[in-house]
Amino acid sequence: MAVLRIQTIVMHLVLVYMAALSTVDAAARPLAQWRKLSALVQEEPLVLQYHNGPLLTTKPILNLHLIWYGNFTSTQRTIVADFVQSLGKRDGKQGSPSVSAWWKTTEAYRGSATSQSNPAQTLNPRLGKQKLDEAYSLGKFLKRSAIAVLVKSAIQSRALPPPQKKKSNGEVELYLVLTSEDVMVENFCSSSCGFHDSSKAGIKYTYAWVGNSATQCPGQCAWPFHQPIYRPQSPPLLPPNGDVGIDGMIINIAATVAGTVTNPFKSGYFQGDVAAPLEAVSACPGMYGKGAYPSYPGQVLVDETTGGSYNAHGVNGHTFLLPAMWDPTSRSCKTLV
Repeated sequence: MAVLRIQTIVMHLVLVYMAALSTVDAAARPLAQWRKLSALVQEEPLVLQYHNGPLLTTKPILNLHLIWYGNFTSTQRTIVADFVQSLGKRDGKQGSPSVSAWWKTTEAYRGSATSQSNPAQTLNPRLGKQKLDEAYSLGKFLKRSAIAVLVKSAIQSRALPPPQKKKSNGEVELYLVLTSEDVMVENFCSSSCGFHDSSKAGIKYTYAWVGNSATQCPGQCAWPFHQPIYRPQSPPLLPPNGDVGIDGMIINIAATVAGTVTNPFKSGYFQGDVAAPLEAVSACPGMYGKGAYPSYPGQVLVDETTGGSYNAHGVNGHTFLLPAMWDPTSRSCKTLV
């Protein structure tokens, strides 16, 4: 009877302890515990299927045109422009690891027309034309459909070059709208930090949008440079260029552009629902360096002078923190460090 009573007491204490754990707020649990729990979860294999549609990775040159909507400083525009130029610079002057080395993974995304006799080309992005819309021509509250309107207007006014059906040199256009931190875009923060789409009629072209989340949702769209909203709390990293909003935008620009070239018309590489797909970068959330797990970005590099965290060197002395990209060759999420 004594033994049974002791066993009963022990079981009661275990149940009380388990109940107590279940009431602890998730954000307050130790990171080590989260890491152990995540390791026990059996996740579905991550494979981005190719859906036999056209890819921009088959083109030799991607002209990335920028529409600056709202209030951006010249320094902010320079940082983003230098990042875009860094994507296609392969002259060895960036330092290692480089932004162009990160971009090189897109070469593994090959279309059905690719063969040994017709190998995939290297898509070299380059900075195209830029348009400033500092007057907030459509106001500070934009529907998602307004992004297409801004792009179409810029093309029709010849502020940005129009897309072409065919170019002898094999160039292709991508129009990227960037909104400042005081501009609210439909579904911004609640479900997206950026998106890409394509024209619905006439000549096919792609466009994309990314917003500056500095004052609206930095914990969602500028993590790991800000305390996370829904994850266990961990100290934020210092942004490599000293601007939480812009360095957060760089992460989302990288993700959006990679998703655009590998799944431009919703028939390329993706997993899941075509309306909300996992793409080249969105399939690898929150991973920036070796050993990453939920709430921990992984082991990244730190600038000894500024303390800024980064994993890629760009042009003009800039450094950037870039997200992992799914590699079709290894079928795994690939980071630079």
